[in-house]
Amino acid sequence: MASSLRLPPDLSRTATRGTATPVAAVSATVPAPSAAAGPSGSAKWAVGGIIGGSAAAGVLAAGSSALALYFARRVITPARFRDADQEVLAVIREGRGLQVILAATPDATVDGVYGFFFDGGRGHARIGRILSYSPAERTVLREVETVYSGDISTARRGWWSGAAYPDPAAIGLSADDVLIDVEGGTAPAWLVRAVPASEDTVSDVWAIMVHGRGASRQEGLRAVRTARELGMPSLLISYRNDGLAPSASDGRYGLGSTEWRDVEAAIDFVLEQGAREVVLFGWSMGGAICLQTADLSRHRQLIRAMVLDAPVINWVNVLAHHAELNRIPSSVGRYGQLMLSHPLGRRLTGLAAPVDLKAMDWVSRAVELRTPTLIVHSVDDEYVPYGPSAELAEKNPEMVTFESFNTARHTKEWNVDPERWERQVTAWLRQQLAPRANPGDQEPAAGHSTPG
Repeated sequence: MASSLRLPPDLSRTATRGTATPVAAVSATVPAPSAAAGPSGSAKWAVGGIIGGSAAAGVLAAGSSALALYFARRVITPARFRDADQEVLAVIREGRGLQVILAATPDATVDGVYGFFFDGGRGHARIGRILSYSPAERTVLREVETVYSGDISTARRGWWSGAAYPDPAAIGLSADDVLIDVEGGTAPAWLVRAVPASEDTVSDVWAIMVHGRGASRQEGLRAVRTARELGMPSLLISYRNDGLAPSASDGRYGLGSTEWRDVEAAIDFVLEQGAREVVLFGWSMGGAICLQTADLSRHRQLIRAMVLDAPVINWVNVLAHHAELNRIPSSVGRYGQLMLSHPLGRRLTGLAAPVDLKAMDWVSRAVELRTPTLIVHSVDDEYVPYGPSAELAEKNPEMVTFESFNTARHTKEWNVDPERWERQVTAWLRQQLAPRANPGDQEPAAGHSTPG
């Protein structure tokens, strides 16, 4: 879920621009919050002038409706552009290498290896360790490991990403460009073949990598070497509305409720290639998509295991978190959720069908999850709170193993500690892929780990 849900500072102007007619429709169809649930004094919108009692209540209700609608649309509408929120202050040549001075943002001050996109996404560099950090000047000096495309010396702004590599060749692996038949056409994917089978590898199990909201198949490259070490070919897919695969008919995210069909199509593809079972890897919303696939797909019995990195386990929790981040009153945030899930909200949100948020609450449905699942999630995730991941593992320890990381921001657990991520995922998958009578059996100590 790389694309931001953060709203512009002037919420009143942005939320109401071009939505005067829909606001009236909202009030007529989906029950609006009461006047008492209107914006607090600290909110960044206000009612101009002096308006008497009932008129003020009506304006507040209309404003709440407009804001709720704007928030709901932001959740399900693919962004056309990424926010270049990372400032580049200088690029320094040091010997044969490069260093970059960055504004000290929350992303730039966490050590590790990351992707940095600039020039509207045409430029891509891999940024390495922190060399120095000046809290007083609010700057950080970091190593530039590789520039894959573009001229970083001319970059002034860009955005941080967990996608440290642009393509399979960047990690030293060749890949086939393949097309998967999906609703509305064909979806491009990378197919990375496995090493030749040996006694301790599993060649009939394939890995399918499912990226998050606003991200791309590059996100899964971090896991390909781990899958290959276990003898699994990897299929890194695109899916509806991600800019590569055909768009959905409504042009809206289903938050997993529709995208899982594209994963099912990917399973069809690998079965045709000789696979007998699959392991699903999912990041952020990709985790929600994997969970829906394991629940709804006709191939669900062939899903041997799932590895979910910072997954969305409960959309209600995530949406409430983002409403709070944006200083939206909780009642307005809940109203936005109602617009997404209520049949009458479709003509306002543009959804072809309502999104059943309750059906994607895996904390409530914990005992229904029957696919062995490893969840890797940072306690410092600013975007998708880790609480539901931990709670799911606590409620279903038979099937769910939870590994917590510290300091990593959203979907960047691998980036802060690649060795640990790969070690833990490899060990857990070896256990799951080993022959046994009950795929849910696990070692006694596998259920939980302490933060680290």
